[in-house]
Amino acid sequence: MVNYIEASSAPSKNTGAIRLYDAQAYEGMRRACQLTARCLDALADIVKPGLVTDDIDRFVFDFGMDHGAHPATLNYRGYTKSTCTSINHVVCHGIPNDKPLREGDIVNIDVTFVLDGWHGDSSRMYPVGTIKRAAERLLEVTYESLMRGISAVRPGARTGAIGEAIQTYAEAERCSVVRDFCGHGVGRLFHDSPNILHYGRANEGPELREGMIFTIEPMINLGRPHVKVLADGWTAVTRDRSLSAQYEHTVGVTSDGCEIFTLSPGGLDRPGLPSFAG
Repeated sequence: MVNYIEASSAPSKNTGAIRLYDAQAYEGMRRACQLTARCLDALADIVKPGLVTDDIDRFVFDFGMDHGAHPATLNYRGYTKSTCTSINHVVCHGIPNDKPLREGDIVNIDVTFVLDGWHGDSSRMYPVGTIKRAAERLLEVTYESLMRGISAVRPGARTGAIGEAIQTYAEAERCSVVRDFCGHGVGRLFHDSPNILHYGRANEGPELREGMIFTIEPMINLGRPHVKVLADGWTAVTRDRSLSAQYEHTVGVTSDGCEIFTLSPGGLDRPGLPSFAG
């Protein structure tokens, strides 16, 4: 049985209950999420061949500090970086290091800032220089998958509708959906209920209600969906070493649909690719 609770009276830990936030909370989330979006916008001019991912990490840390926020990943469960940088066949949780980006790479940069106690969580794919058409197509399919999932969000629908919209489209495009990771509730907590699966059926999962806030962050592979986590305990890669991509937005359910808190203020939700017109 799914329990819903007013966020203002909820305990400061994930109990499995789904928090329902008020208008004041939505305003706090707008500020945190727009800070994250602005950071991701700024990275569009920085990501180039030869840039080391540790420099991306330092940029994210400094951007947060300069704006009164701190990166949620820093020291989270032992993670020592301010962002995740996932390159090519890395599905998620790639750890920044001193390895330079190369021409033709694709990299996901995942940023979560905590501003006044609110978590703004988003990620985007960045092409490094000129990329192959197969990689470009994967980015297009992954972003469209995200937007189709978001379009399924409305009160009375179920979380499974999000997954069905993503899975149906991605698989029709001969790509696969990673099952090992999912979206999640977010707000005062970094990771909260409910889990948002990127596959499934429309009649499955908890009912969506106004006031819910969560991420949608499909990971789409050119090859098979299977992944493995490397010995560092964080980095997840495709087992068949096929390319993987991910885009992520934080959304809040409204009375007639949803609000995307992490939309790019500069129209750079798909940096390096044509503006999305869907």
